[in-house]
Amino acid sequence: MYDLVVAGGWLMLPLILCSMAVVVISIERFIALRANKVTPDNLLAQVWSWLKNEEVTAEKLLELRNSSPLGRILAAGLSNSSHGREVMRDSIEEAATQVVHKLERYLSPLGTIAAITPLIGLLGTVVGMIKVFTAIMLQGTGNASILAGGISEALITTAAGLSVAIPALIFHRYFERRIDSLVVTMEDQAIKLVDALHGDRPASEVQGSAKGKSQ
Repeated sequence: MYDLVVAGGWLMLPLILCSMAVVVISIERFIALRANKVTPDNLLAQVWSWLKNEEVTAEKLLELRNSSPLGRILAAGLSNSSHGREVMRDSIEEAATQVVHKLERYLSPLGTIAAITPLIGLLGTVVGMIKVFTAIMLQGTGNASILAGGISEALITTAAGLSVAIPALIFHRYFERRIDSLVVTMEDQAIKLVDALHGDRPASEVQGSAKGKSQ
């Protein structure tokens, strides 16, 4: 492996750094985007229980806001529920925008890595071929080792760039789809709370929504 890195030239350094970034970001996002961490089971039912028993206090709202991304959205809605349906929906949408922004953290760098690493590999190909043609111009075609060195540098950087870009692109698309799924779930839970508070949905649907989700 070390010999391949050396043979690939100085452009292998940014490719190695990019590969390390892909691993770190992917592990962090796998942990951060777990469904039970973003949209905990039974959270909506618990919130409705607080409302029914008149246990919604500033401390409860702070606990709810800090519990999870879904909790932050529900807490924003509860804080403004007394101001009417539209104000409650607006506060939920505002909180949801901030939550989604946090869920998408590091996805932009991951997409950038997927886009630039093939270009870095292509640059390595160009640099390697320049070395080959320079060697031919100066020494002719008699020195096979110099020619082979330039060609190997060109091929190794290209392969390394693609080896980093392909997993980065796969993880980027995967996390995008996971976030989309989580957003749909959070939107559904928030709408159920709004409708139940303002009489547009039976309370039994709110109480049983989390149970149905976990089954």
